[in-house]
Amino acid sequence: MTDFPAFDLAAFETAHQDARHDLAAHLDDVCRSTGFLVLQGHGVDRDVIADVWRQAAAFFALDVAAKQRIAPPYQGYPYGYLGPNAEALARSKGVQTPPDLKESFNGGPLIVPKDATPDARTFCYEPTLWPDLTGFRSAWEAYYAAMEHLAGRIMRAFAAALQLPDAFFAPFIGHPISALRALHYPATVDAPLDQQQRAGAHSDYGSLTILLPQPGSNGLQVLQGETWVDVPAPEGAFIINIGDLMARWTADRWVSTLHRVVAKPGQPARQSLAFFHQPDWDAEIVPLDGSDAYPPVRSGPYLMDKFKATGV
Repeated sequence: MTDFPAFDLAAFETAHQDARHDLAAHLDDVCRSTGFLVLQGHGVDRDVIADVWRQAAAFFALDVAAKQRIAPPYQGYPYGYLGPNAEALARSKGVQTPPDLKESFNGGPLIVPKDATPDARTFCYEPTLWPDLTGFRSAWEAYYAAMEHLAGRIMRAFAAALQLPDAFFAPFIGHPISALRALHYPATVDAPLDQQQRAGAHSDYGSLTILLPQPGSNGLQVLQGETWVDVPAPEGAFIINIGDLMARWTADRWVSTLHRVVAKPGQPARQSLAFFHQPDWDAEIVPLDGSDAYPPVRSGPYLMDKFKATGV
């Protein structure tokens, strides 16, 4: 953790003048260089975190038949349980690999806007499929709401880091189409297949990701130059990374870094929670520097196109 970039959100939010400027400049530097950081001072209720951890563990402990009851009812349904051999993230980068060694539960926004388009309803506003576990839904929704609020605070810090008004991003994230994913990586006994990982090398698609790794776990790595660097998993902190859409938005001033969860023989099982923050469906994303580095895109259709490449 000593050498890995960190940012204290509470310190930034309570700082004044020069100190706030220095913290914003530090955040800009991290987003330019690594695109990954340890987030401290986030203020998320520990009970909310503990509840969702407990419920996610209970879900993944269910037998296969029970989990499969909430598998997506058809190809392309966005939420529910995805079992092993369902995804190969490296394929989003054009690299053909065996399926990732993981399973997941996926859920979407808590509120559906009345004016949501048919494409938006089909892709990101379908109902989340809930397991038959007492307390699961309430714990999940409490954590989702906490992540949505935290993402809004981070976006304010991002605005300051980019020397924009604090509320600059607010009109783009009134109804974000974010998703929450609970991940379980089963223990690895034998050597994986050639090029197989727990999560293949990829970059995330949206504005930012809020990752909660199992404290003390290892395996998450980011590519720095030609070297894969381990990402720490300290108790009480989140890992934040920039997504492709934010890199595009900043005309590549900030980097969406390639990362993976490595698979090796003899690894114990581990869990994580990933909140993928995405601006409103119709938000138009144009390079902030006014350049023509990228043509304008709408957040929702852009995300939909990204997802088409990852299925097995």
